[in-house]
Amino acid sequence: MKAILALEDGRYFEGTSFGAAGTTNGEACFNTSMSGYQEVLTDPSYRGQIVTMTYPMIGNYGINLLDDESAEPHVRGFVIEELCDVPSNWRSTESLHDYLTRYNIPGIQGIDTRALTKHLRTRGAMQSVITTELTVEQAIEAAKKSPPMSGSDYVKEVTTKKAYLWDPEDTDSREWDIPSPSQNREGGPTGAFRPLPEARHHIVAYDFGIKKNILRSLRQAGFRVEVVPATTKASDVLAKNPDGVFLSNGPGDPAALGYIHEEVKQLIGKTPIFAICLGHQLLGHAYGGKTFKLKFGHRGGNQPVKDLRSGKVSITAQNHGFAIDPSTLPSNVEVTHINLNDGTIEGMRHREAPVLSVQYHPEAAPGPNDAKYFFSEFSKLIDKAS
Repeated sequence: MKAILALEDGRYFEGTSFGAAGTTNGEACFNTSMSGYQEVLTDPSYRGQIVTMTYPMIGNYGINLLDDESAEPHVRGFVIEELCDVPSNWRSTESLHDYLTRYNIPGIQGIDTRALTKHLRTRGAMQSVITTELTVEQAIEAAKKSPPMSGSDYVKEVTTKKAYLWDPEDTDSREWDIPSPSQNREGGPTGAFRPLPEARHHIVAYDFGIKKNILRSLRQAGFRVEVVPATTKASDVLAKNPDGVFLSNGPGDPAALGYIHEEVKQLIGKTPIFAICLGHQLLGHAYGGKTFKLKFGHRGGNQPVKDLRSGKVSITAQNHGFAIDPSTLPSNVEVTHINLNDGTIEGMRHREAPVLSVQYHPEAAPGPNDAKYFFSEFSKLIDKAS
């Protein structure tokens, strides 16, 4: 079936439909990861976006039961150059086409994703439409009318509806070590697992769109994690007497989340805080700073970040379209990390309170593990503050 990808500036691409038929709209962006498409699809930070994978073939290892980062995919649409129709992996339970069809998400393949990516880098991320129903002219007009990412609040759509304790039985956070070639009846591995450390610290994690691998990584670093909705009051969090608070990743425009800014502001100085991605941006607003929209964002597993204190460079996994304006931060906030591609803020520390944050994803999934030490840094921050 023929499909069209139309951009709001009038550029369009014709290809072949896969996944669900129909029409969808969202902000067009691209991810440069060479693998990990299932994690990308299920990352809540992609809510409201049509994602292009720059790697040419996608779907070759199918979809499995273990790699979801949330309960469902969150992308509005999926754009690739070539779909692998016959996935080959012993964990695969269905094809990418069947997976997207099951969740009613349209995809388009057979387009020049290199040309699309270069166009978005030049013109910037913009609203777009994937359709199997509209003409080119209709699709372009629909893209122009779709709501922009700036000013959007998708956090309310992806946050948990009620608080819960992550992995109380300590079964979902174990690191898979030496697998058996067999599988159990649920499709999971039956091999050996590395033992989890003692849960030394009880923390509360705000769910703005939290990924499962963040929760796993926190438990592996010795945290017992209680997850709460994004609308939870700071007073209710502090009443739990946690050892610390974690602010998660998530979708949308951080400037549109004033109801969260105020709660985070009340937590500063009262408990140790570690924030990543959207949580980092919300922390910037709580400090009194401002955020701005990046031209095309940082999405992929190859972003170089420099630690200004040590001079060390890490390759990081990132997924965000906004950044903090350094000129708006108060003097008691230190910028600790910067992006070597564009100089934007990638990390901050409060000079007086036990608060640290990074713009990137220490848990990766997909991506390198250069920054995973930040979970241990959070533990040290709590120990020092206690």
